[in-house]
Amino acid sequence: MSQEDELLRALEATLFAAEAPMSVEQLSRHLGEADVRAALRALQDHYAPRGVNLVERGRRWHFETAPDLAHLLRREKEEVRRLSRAATEVLAIVAYHEPVSRAEIEAIRGVQTAKGTLDVLLEAGWVRVAGRREVPGRPVIYATTAEFLAHFGLQTLKELPGIDELRAAGLLDPVDDAMIEDALGPENPPVAEEGDRPATEPGPNDDRLST
Repeated sequence: MSQEDELLRALEATLFAAEAPMSVEQLSRHLGEADVRAALRALQDHYAPRGVNLVERGRRWHFETAPDLAHLLRREKEEVRRLSRAATEVLAIVAYHEPVSRAEIEAIRGVQTAKGTLDVLLEAGWVRVAGRREVPGRPVIYATTAEFLAHFGLQTLKELPGIDELRAAGLLDPVDDAMIEDALGPENPPVAEEGDRPATEPGPNDDRLST
């Protein structure tokens, strides 16, 4: 057996046994190899037509069921969990602007974010606390997670669609169009939901420095 084949087998075994997706650096350290990137691509090609695929999400590699076969593994109907409009707006803003603080999210939305909105996204595993910004008050900043990338089938945030792509695909209705456009830049204040307050009105758990 060639050295290349041995490396492919070692990579395959390591990734199957791993409890979490692994980066190239982690795999290189674990296998004692200087560079495993080419071997990963070869293994990815090998599994491409199979029932299990090797994929890269957020610069980490793992095996997952081929998308067209996922339905075979569902033993019961999954309850569809729909995000509220406020949570959808916040998730879009975090994805396109991360890392971002609550105050920055509110500045883009034009309304103060209700207490539970970020909690819902944190609980879903799509948003994480990414530290604190080094400014007065040291507000908490938020970013997306590897679970977010995996759920939406993205390798990196660079693959997030632009508003023109979303429109062309017919994925935006007038309400969503305005929300996404606001998240990407132009200021089109969204409609406030119950629990939202004007961004200038103080509220509990505000990350901004009080005066």
